[in-house]
Amino acid sequence: MEFTIIDYSIFVLLLVLSSAIGLFYALSGDRQRTVQEFLLANRNMSCLPVALSLLATFQSAVAILGVPAEIYRFGTEYWFLGCSYLLGLLIPAHVFIPVFYRLRITSTYEYLELRFNKTVRVFGTVTFIFQMVIYMGVVLYAPALALNAVTGFDLWSAVLTMGLVCTLYTTLGGLKAVIWTDVFQTVVMLAGQLAVIVVGAQRVGGMARVWRLAQQEGKVSGIDLDPDPFQRYTFWTLAMGGVFMMLSLYGVNQAQVQRYLSARSEREAKLSCYAVFPCQQLVLCLSCLTGLVMFVYDREHPLAPARRPSSSDQLVLYFVMDVLQDLPGLPGLFVACLFSGSLSTISSAFNSLATVTMEDLVRPRCPGLSEARATLLSKLLALGYGLLCLGMAYVSSMMGPVLQAAISIFGMVGGPLLGLFCLGMFFPCANPTGAIVGLLAGLAMAFWVGIGSLLQAGGAAGGAPPPNSTALAPYGNLTTILATTLLAPTSPPPRGLQKFYNLSYMWYSAHNSTTVILVGLLVSLLTGPTPAEAVDPRTIYPVLPRLLCCLPHKYRGGLCCRGGSPAQVGDPTPMPSGGEGAGGQCPPHAPPIALSPQDSKSKGVANGLGPPAPPEPGDEGQGYIRRAGTPTYALQETSF
Repeated sequence: MEFTIIDYSIFVLLLVLSSAIGLFYALSGDRQRTVQEFLLANRNMSCLPVALSLLATFQSAVAILGVPAEIYRFGTEYWFLGCSYLLGLLIPAHVFIPVFYRLRITSTYEYLELRFNKTVRVFGTVTFIFQMVIYMGVVLYAPALALNAVTGFDLWSAVLTMGLVCTLYTTLGGLKAVIWTDVFQTVVMLAGQLAVIVVGAQRVGGMARVWRLAQQEGKVSGIDLDPDPFQRYTFWTLAMGGVFMMLSLYGVNQAQVQRYLSARSEREAKLSCYAVFPCQQLVLCLSCLTGLVMFVYDREHPLAPARRPSSSDQLVLYFVMDVLQDLPGLPGLFVACLFSGSLSTISSAFNSLATVTMEDLVRPRCPGLSEARATLLSKLLALGYGLLCLGMAYVSSMMGPVLQAAISIFGMVGGPLLGLFCLGMFFPCANPTGAIVGLLAGLAMAFWVGIGSLLQAGGAAGGAPPPNSTALAPYGNLTTILATTLLAPTSPPPRGLQKFYNLSYMWYSAHNSTTVILVGLLVSLLTGPTPAEAVDPRTIYPVLPRLLCCLPHKYRGGLCCRGGSPAQVGDPTPMPSGGEGAGGQCPPHAPPIALSPQDSKSKGVANGLGPPAPPEPGDEGQGYIRRAGTPTYALQETSF
């Protein structure tokens, strides 16, 4: 179908307003003259815009197209992914946010240097850059390709328009412009999806009839408690495997952590994480209802065989254009919804890439860089990554069958990075050698399973996958951009190591992060655990002391990792007088001494980090004290 003037006007209005927000923040306030304002919005954002930006960052156009198609094909089992959102957002709020926020860092990977050393930081940074550079090209190109196939919308006009507009407002307005455009684009996304559901349900007799017919056709799934991790979707796969996927996105990903760090206080950062939960549930609900409406509508108004979509990524667009074709403006609203998803995701990629490049690669090598030059360089990095994104979109167009592999790399890398941060944060005994070897082992495992799945799928005969398999359909499905899906066929039955190629993609993050932790701990123990006195207590979260808090002290101390004492990692038991560790679990150490000026510089980070954030009301007694002239640490009733 052809777009009308009204449809084009709505689409243009989206682009104009997004650019206007960027220009507004480029010309208001301090006019993005400092690195902190450009990269962290002056650490002055409230919880609501941060929450909506967190939601928009990974609610990409690929997800808007993919999730309804997944429901259309496999039923509502995917809806149980919402069960993972609770832990997937509570853990970041109470574990990752307090640690990152109190360190006053800008890049997530600064944490790795504070906890391990500079080499681990560089490994983490390079891995993240590799992940995001490939991701942003695909997320720009793939929706434009699907839109072009269905509507005739010019492919490269769409790609160039989105890429240039996004580069403009990200470069001029910094993180504050990115967050507020995310808020605006979130509203557009919700409006577009809601319009499709309302009009589509009305065309088939109402939502009650949609649900009844979907139930009769077996598309409304019950709870499948099968623990088999090789089944595509079960309750455990979605509710538990999904937690690790959420943690890799909302716990340690730079694009999300940067938003937490832009909040005006730790409390606001936590509230933004809480606020994402109902928003995520709403978005999941809208996507699933779109899939059900699409299924019933297709049964009652089937397309002619010549017009059937050749790819599952086009299902939603064919449905939308058929349902909304006689309602001027609504097709344009949905296209604006689709492009909003792309813009919000790509702008976050630009900003986070500029941040890690500046803070992790440039500043440590140019310690004398002035604030003005650093700000200008940050803007040039954002501009450079914007142009690189357009180049990667062109590369994506040349990939052909390799495109699915490029999409899956995003999820392949997310799990190992999660494992690296968990290794450092939860296990004081882990050392830098263990961290690097663990990360490399996790990446090797991820690529082995992922590429093996691709090769096995490529060698298998075509045909539709069974309803609950992990098979890759003969047409590429982009639903799983956020996690990774190189899905292997189930016929003939796999044997031996090939069984791993059928692992449900929802377990990929859990599998790969666990590999990093296990290998990292083993190598750390073999090469010598990190001494307790060498661990900065601000970088540790006391997961083992908290999990074992009900055991007697003598057993609790034996089960805790010996690389660092529970007193250092914030055992809730107050430290008794006489120098004995908390609860008698750790060796005695010298009484704490106040920091000397020359020791106030953060461990290993060029130019040092800012001092820890001043405690918020109710947080008295939290903090650390370091012995003058030595790296020994002790805690005073820290709530870590």
